Amino acid sequence: MEEGTSAVTHVDGAFVIEDGGKRLAETTYTLANNVMTMPHTWVDDSLRGHGVASKLVDTAVAYAREHHYKILPVCSFVKAEFDKDPSIQDVRAA
Repeated sequence: MEEGTSAVTHVDGAFVIEDGGKRLAETTYTLANNVMTMPHTWVDDSLRGHGVASKLVDTAVAYAREHHYKILPVCSFVKAEFDKDPSIQDVRAA
């Protein structure tokens, strides 16, 4: 990953990675009844295969834990991350 593109920022309803104002990756969510429904993850072709999407999900999980939220993984990538990682099941919504 290039310098300056590694920081994940939380903006309204999304965790994003930007460089020079250009969005390079995002995972989005809506919040209702303390459940973050995560329907979408996108990573620019230039960053694919570098663990960027996983970093976004990890950041969302940390945010959910901090705020006592659950995550409903609707996005296929987010669902796959939850399916393979037992350490994040504590925030998975039923």
